[in-house]
Amino acid sequence: MAINLEKGQRINLEKSNGAKLQNICVGINWGAIEKKGLFGTKKEAVDLDGSCAVYDENKRNIDTVSFRQLKSKDGAIKHSGDDLTGDMNGDDGLDNEVITLDLSRLNPAANYVAFFINSFRGQDFKDIPFASIRIYEGTPTRVNEVFAKYDIANDRAFAGNVSMVMGVFYKRNGDWKFNAIGLPTSDRNLEQTVVTIQQNHL
Repeated sequence: MAINLEKGQRINLEKSNGAKLQNICVGINWGAIEKKGLFGTKKEAVDLDGSCAVYDENKRNIDTVSFRQLKSKDGAIKHSGDDLTGDMNGDDGLDNEVITLDLSRLNPAANYVAFFINSFRGQDFKDIPFASIRIYEGTPTRVNEVFAKYDIANDRAFAGNVSMVMGVFYKRNGDWKFNAIGLPTSDRNLEQTVVTIQQNHL
């Protein structure tokens, strides 16, 4: 499974022993923005919001997990809670927000599960220190294997944007696969991003 994904790459969620991947985590990490002023450096808190939208085979949005709703209706998706500041004192190496997905518990009508980020206060991705995402097999406290990483802070493609689509899990012939999207969008909020995914990424 140790695959370093390129944007747009699709993979089967199958481990080296042939077992299907079931428990997936999406971890988001970021820091506070440093602003230099007359009286030294000030730290500005950053509120990135990781979210997950579920769509049926007709691309209809049937559930959304975010800081407003921390658990999907079927219990398969859980959000760790809203982090309003980021790491104020430098990178502590831990994810600020984690969304967990148990594919075996998903609503049978679910055909697409998309993960995305919005910068709640409209802070530009290029200004946010060490903003990064990893999608991995495991639990919020244990990383078994990372299979997708995005370095938002150092990727110029994200500059000038406040929303991005990480990737989409999708079902084909009963099996789940993953499409690594990793693209910024011109959306300003969560609701717009849910529609953008529906129109462009499923």
